[in-house]
Parts: sequence; structure tokens; C-alpha cells
Amino acid sequence: MSEIGLRERKKRRMYRTVSDTAVRLFLERGFDAVSVAEVAAAAEISKPTLFRYFPVKEDLVLYRIADHEGEAARVAAEGPTPVEALRRHFLDGLRRCDPVTGLNDDPEVLAFHTLLYGTPALVARLYGYLERAEEALAGALGGGLDARLAAGQIIAVRRILAQENWRRIAAGERIDDVRGDAVAAAGRAFGVLAETLPRLQDRVKGTE
Repeated sequence: MSEIGLRERKKRRMYRTVSDTAVRLFLERGFDAVSVAEVAAAAEISKPTLFRYFPVKEDLVLYRIADHEGEAARVAAEGPTPVEALRRHFLDGLRRCDPVTGLNDDPEVLAFHTLLYGTPALVARLYGYLERAEEALAGALGGGLDARLAAGQIIAVRRILAQENWRRIAAGERIDDVRGDAVAAAGRAFGVLAETLPRLQDRVKGTE
């Protein structure tokens, strides 16, 4: 078990090192201006080795958010209801200035989000991550069309709220001036979701 743990730690360290190296180069010169071969050289690995870890160039950047794919599904299962659990989680993220909520003014975080949302290839790849997050959340909500529709709305709400916060911070607004609006917007958005999701849960339970 210890050997398996050691291999996994080394693997994760390699992922992180290569991703950090790539992001640094992309921030310095632009995503399109840096080749995969240059990233591999900077990370001191071969190009084939890099592709074993990151099948496409965009994944070098999106690795930083890959661990959030299943987050909504995990949080929704905490209760007391999926929407309430997700609402509390998002509000807690705002309180902590979690980068995922967009309410963060750390220069490195802002630069990363600018790279992500300002690069068409990364935005396109990001939707694949969002689709997988929707699929995982739909499964946590019981599966079926209703669950998929609800999951799509929830993931969209989280994404839009975070992007709005990021845009305002990136435009120069202070966190203290944005936080109140961010909390109010999250309350309104999750309130709308709460009007439909409990009925979905009743239908899911009725089919078990």
C-alpha cells in the first residue's frame, strides 16, 4: 500500500509540476505562442511523456480546476437538500474568497482566469469539464432527464456567478465592494433553483 501511495504521490507531483511550468510560460508569452515541445523542455521531460499525462495542450491549464469536476455532486449529497448544500458551499466560498467563486484579487489568480477566459481554445475545452460536472451531479440527483436539466441549471448558475465576480474584480473593483452584491446574487440564484429541485427530489424518491 505504501508503494502504491508513493507512486500516486509522484504522479500527482509530476502533474502539478508540468502544469505549473506550462501555465507560467503561457502567462509570460501567451497560450498560442508556446508549443508543447517548449513546455516539455522547460519541465525537463520528453514530449511523449508529457502527452501521457496531458493528452491535449489545453489540459495543461485546466488541470488546475480538474479536481472540481465532481465537487457539485459531492456537495449536493451533504444535504439537507442538494440546492441548500450547494448554496451554503458557494456562500462559504465567497466568505473565504475561494478562487472558484471568482471573488479573489490575488494577481496570480486574476492572471490565470484572464488566460482561461481569454483563450478560445481553453474556453472550448472548459465546456467539456462542465459537461462532466453536470453528468456527475445528475447522477447524484437520481439520474434521468429531470436530473440532467436540474444539473445543467446548477452548474450554469455557479459558472455565471463566478464569472461575474471575476469580471468585476478584474475591472478593478475592490473585493469589499463586490462581496455584498455577490452574496445577494447567489442568494437570488439559488433561491430560484430551490423552487424546482425539491419537486425533482420527490419524483426521484417516488421511483425508488
